[in-house]
Amino acid sequence: MIIRVVLALALTVPPVMTPHGGDTPPCPVSVPAGTTCAFLEVPERRDAPERKIKVGYAVHISTAKDRKPDPVVYMSGGPASASMQLTGFLSQMFPDRDVVTVEQRGSKYSEPVLGCPETAEALLGQLRRPPADIAAAAGRCRARLREQGVDLRGYNTKEIAADVVALRRQLGYESWNLFGVSYSTRVMMDVAAADPKGARSVVLDSYLPESVNWYDDAGRNLADTAAVLGMKDAFDAATTRLNAKPAQVTTTDPILGKAFSARVSGDDLATIMAEALHEADVAAVAPAMIGALAKGHDELLQPLADAVGEGLVSHEFGLYHAVQCQDEVPFNTFTPKSRLFTINGDKAVCDAWQLPKATPVNATTQAPVYVVGGQYDPTTPTRTTRPAAEALPNARFEEFPRASHAVFLTSACARRKILEFVTDPAKNTASPCLDDDTAIRPGDLHVTGAPYQISKSPWLAAPFALFALASLIQLVAGALKGRALAAFGGLTGVAFAGLAGQSVYALAGRNETALAVGVPGTVAVYTWIAAASAVLTAAALLRHRRWPQITAAVISAGFLVWWFTWFL
Repeated sequence: MIIRVVLALALTVPPVMTPHGGDTPPCPVSVPAGTTCAFLEVPERRDAPERKIKVGYAVHISTAKDRKPDPVVYMSGGPASASMQLTGFLSQMFPDRDVVTVEQRGSKYSEPVLGCPETAEALLGQLRRPPADIAAAAGRCRARLREQGVDLRGYNTKEIAADVVALRRQLGYESWNLFGVSYSTRVMMDVAAADPKGARSVVLDSYLPESVNWYDDAGRNLADTAAVLGMKDAFDAATTRLNAKPAQVTTTDPILGKAFSARVSGDDLATIMAEALHEADVAAVAPAMIGALAKGHDELLQPLADAVGEGLVSHEFGLYHAVQCQDEVPFNTFTPKSRLFTINGDKAVCDAWQLPKATPVNATTQAPVYVVGGQYDPTTPTRTTRPAAEALPNARFEEFPRASHAVFLTSACARRKILEFVTDPAKNTASPCLDDDTAIRPGDLHVTGAPYQISKSPWLAAPFALFALASLIQLVAGALKGRALAAFGGLTGVAFAGLAGQSVYALAGRNETALAVGVPGTVAVYTWIAAASAVLTAAALLRHRRWPQITAAVISAGFLVWWFTWFL
């Protein structure tokens, strides 16, 4: 599960780096004041404790007057996603409690770091022709890690959970509130079972129970999400079309730092969407995007192809596959073979590594548990999380409409309800969610890839900026000189620029991801205002054939050519 989570929402106020001294290491990410970062030294394998490794963690001390004695301990998912960057976000979410963010052993802010660029590069290489050999890449990574002394058998859920238990004891908290998301929900359930006195409450966001065979379910989960989003027919049409004739998309390899031509088939599109739909903003715009792709708008594949590379550098693949190969892959059948290249890639890595199969834990707890799920989640759908939550002895489940994976990151209502639960785990609140509907319907957008291209290369918007500036100058000059046609030509040009800019700005504020699909439909309607400006400017030129009027007319005509032939 390549989780590409947007963390721009993680800190709502500018953080500061925490001072450090002595043997305390500096925090590797921006954290709020009052935060200390450190390492927990643990055995790499507790059944062979000679070799030691370090697990990174951060502790933010609450300054609230009513500070509670039991903190919130949080771990990100992945496996192998980092946690510390959310310290500030979580300290604002739980202002009256200390917040502990703990890394997974082998992840970015632990030692050693189990990076595996070989397999990451090979996964991206599935978009090349011929596709890269993932098994061979996995062999090279395994050999390199072995030379560094790494024993991959020590990197599994059981050991990661034991690290969390050991950290509570080292920090001296009598109990704390466990908070896991996605993969780490499995970790936190193991922690609650292994350390029952230490678990005051458990929050499971996007719960991944051991009873679920994630790989075997992946295809159905994606199809179900497409159906819930109302885009099943369009999705089938888009994937069928691209399987028959794959598209060529130029994107950048973030590992090599080079551009290459990616070949995107329908199955590749399905793989990318299975990952991209983790984000609520993507789910909101997906019906419009897939509907346009079904009609042949292949320019919309550009942001999707770029997202693949971004996802491959989001976490450490050595750790990711060490966990998956021991705790997940062996419990799946992989029959029939998946259409998703990430699924087949993980199986190829695990076949090459031949790590031992983990012993199922089937963890449970008597602590109060709050399980939250997203309506559009393609990875931990409520179809599986709800019954798993209902099987726990002291748990309750809640589905959040219009949310996807990692609900708390995007839903203010979910954050409020999680806070209410941690404050009083025995109280069951039924307050409704009032989060805004961010869904973008196909008719809301005029499909175009221009805004995304401009976001990557802002100079591409120069014709629009030049037209707006020329219109403003024409308005002022025409008004001062009493030339009505010129003034009205400038006024309509300024009005167009203002209305178009305001519409795009409003859309970005509602759902910035929508700009990867197009612009508000009203922007296309406003085109007639720009055309009227050009007509008035041309009429002014007929009356006063001087260089200012000539310049304004040329700019207006050039803008309309750019607008109709490239932007729209």
